[in-house]
Amino acid sequence: MASSLLVLLDDIATVLDDVAVLTKVAAKKTAGVLGDDLALNAQQVTGVKADRELPVVWAVCKGSFVNKLILVPGALLLSAVAPWAITPLLMAGGLFLCFEGFEKIAHKFLHSAAEDAQEHAKLVQAMSDTTTDVLALEKEKIKGAVRTDFILSIEIIVITLGTVASSPFMTQLAVLAGVAVLMTVGVYGLVAGIVKIDDAGLALSQHTSAMTQAIGRALLWLAPWLMKALSVLGT
Repeated sequence: MASSLLVLLDDIATVLDDVAVLTKVAAKKTAGVLGDDLALNAQQVTGVKADRELPVVWAVCKGSFVNKLILVPGALLLSAVAPWAITPLLMAGGLFLCFEGFEKIAHKFLHSAAEDAQEHAKLVQAMSDTTTDVLALEKEKIKGAVRTDFILSIEIIVITLGTVASSPFMTQLAVLAGVAVLMTVGVYGLVAGIVKIDDAGLALSQHTSAMTQAIGRALLWLAPWLMKALSVLGT
């Protein structure tokens, strides 16, 4: 009896070790998509009132979990009935990422800074206009962010599936679920931090301590550059 229990525990430890290793490998492979995910979702919150930023991020995070709840079973079903389709899907995902990168670079050359500034000014004006339905605009932003997340989640899940395609079903399930949860919590935790950097900087810059004020000013300077850096790294 004792020996059987030890064998069972050894098997469980082996499976957990496999899951941990494969989750780590899958996370590394999907890291390239996360720059895009962070930048795009942080940009979606642009124009939202400061006191509504975190509720909007939370709403998008919940939508992201729903996306994963749809995609993970779909990926497992695909692996069971049509494993040959995984490689073509990986290739399609790679092509889509290439297209996204090209689109970002092309936008830089085909659209002037004045056009981008004008578009931003229109958004700010709409938010300050008392006749604008702010709640409807907020819901539209959330829907747009959840749609974007769905596309990026497909890329993440397919890349992860390619990593564990030859593994047993339970290992596939554990790795896919683990990556889905870690990526969602990690991305939207960072998004929440990014969108609040400027608020934190403003609060610190008004402190009585000179050092705290300097840190606050540094955060205010960092916020827009961080967004630009994420966008470039995502490309």
